Amino acid sequence: MNSLRHRLIGLPALVLSITVAGCSSADDTGSAAVPSPDAKTSGLCENLDKVLPAKVAGESRRDPEPASALTAGWGSPEIILRCGVARPPKMIDPEVAEGRDPDAVAGGVNGVDWLMEERGDGAYRFTCANRSAYVEVTVPEGTDRSAVLIDLASAVKKAIPEGIAN
Repeated sequence: MNSLRHRLIGLPALVLSITVAGCSSADDTGSAAVPSPDAKTSGLCENLDKVLPAKVAGESRRDPEPASALTAGWGSPEIILRCGVARPPKMIDPEVAEGRDPDAVAGGVNGVDWLMEERGDGAYRFTCANRSAYVEVTVPEGTDRSAVLIDLASAVKKAIPEGIAN
């Protein structure tokens, strides 16, 4: 009788440990700070979210936490897109415009202009320029940056009109 009691007591503990293991986060979903743009920019960003591709650089979409139409993600480690960010200071830095800043380079891909900033951790941050909203894309080390920008270009062109963001 005593061994039956130990088996019955052990069963809930086993079920609990399986349940806890099943609830633990094994999917590596990243997180991203959600921007706080004005209403007009939010509308543009919501339109962008609707036309973003399901795959970027061969990676499937996996949106970061907290869920928002202003953020999107693909792969693991994640490629993170944030729409409605503030203008990066380097975007108005004359050294960048003249090509004298080795960590920030301006350039275009498929009709979308980007400011590229190398980060200390091997990742790159791209912020679109000459559009009515700033869209920032962080690409982790080891990911094909060109493929990311090529895959996102048509969505940015479709949803974010040319112009100068506030």
